[in-house]
Amino acid sequence: MSHLHGPASTAEDPSSPWQRWGWAMAVIWLGFLFFPVASALQSDAPPLATTATLAAIAVFAVLYVLGYTVWSQHALLVLAGLVTLTAALVPVLGVDALGVTPYLGAYSALQVPAPQWRWTTPAIAAVPVLSLFGSDDFPVFFFILVWPIIGGCTIVRLLTDAEVKADATRQSLALVAERERVARDVHDVLGHSLTALSVKAELAARLIDLDPERAKAELESIQETARSALAEVRATVGGLRAANLDAEVTAAPRVLADAGVTTEVVGEVADTDPRHRALLAWVLRESVTNVVRHSGAGSVRIELGAHGIAITDDGAGPTGPEGNGLRGMRERVQGAGGTLTVTPATPGTRVEVGLP
Repeated sequence: MSHLHGPASTAEDPSSPWQRWGWAMAVIWLGFLFFPVASALQSDAPPLATTATLAAIAVFAVLYVLGYTVWSQHALLVLAGLVTLTAALVPVLGVDALGVTPYLGAYSALQVPAPQWRWTTPAIAAVPVLSLFGSDDFPVFFFILVWPIIGGCTIVRLLTDAEVKADATRQSLALVAERERVARDVHDVLGHSLTALSVKAELAARLIDLDPERAKAELESIQETARSALAEVRATVGGLRAANLDAEVTAAPRVLADAGVTTEVVGEVADTDPRHRALLAWVLRESVTNVVRHSGAGSVRIELGAHGIAITDDGAGPTGPEGNGLRGMRERVQGAGGTLTVTPATPGTRVEVGLP
């Protein structure tokens, strides 16, 4: 009489094997209805009563299968119907009608929605105790079978519900992580681009009278930078953007030069680990943005190596609490199993990333 069907929650998953094949499992276990059928045929009841009992068992079987398939969304009504049919067996079968209790308990545990199943299942499990009143020869092994079957189905339901909750938690955490990624990437993109635009606009303003052609070139560069920033924001939100270390190493000296900062690059992109180049590109971009916005530096040294990158400036040095940009860099690096350290230079600041 034991059987394991998927809980009601799987009915919403079209890929669930319980939804696709639950009816087959229900049909297989209906073979145990042979015992109440045999009891009805062997009873001394009038033929009409025996016929009605056999009909009730047949309807019970059909309703049971439908309860796992097309009527799974109406589990409480199906359970009520099964209980009613079980009661209809009592006049002819007597205490043997309790032989269908495992079907009721299993259906309640596996199909009835929460929170109702938590009280319908114990109530059904307690029904066989009624057989102890008014019957001296009820087989003890029945209790050995009924309660373990219902208990096993209850454990399956509890484990499945726990898995559903765990999946929901994982999805929630993934959503939070994705929001943080988008916020971090947009911060990096906009922070860098807006800083570059600000520097170029200031430079163009100074050059507009002194060197109109150079000022025109800077204005055109501002337009290009703005278009590029817009495209990057769109790609970031769509999760399609990947930073390019070659492009950042090429762009960094130009952005710094516009701010009046000289740049020395030690090493080459080829020296770095290809697995971490996108991460190093993000670090370099954010570090250059911080130098232009906060350091007041006159020179910057960028060192590329097999185990990471280091950016050193001769500016004011680290002051104040860690900002969003630096915090975002640290989260990226730690996510890759690396370390990020920010230490004072003499003078200035050194940002160093070490990766495995």
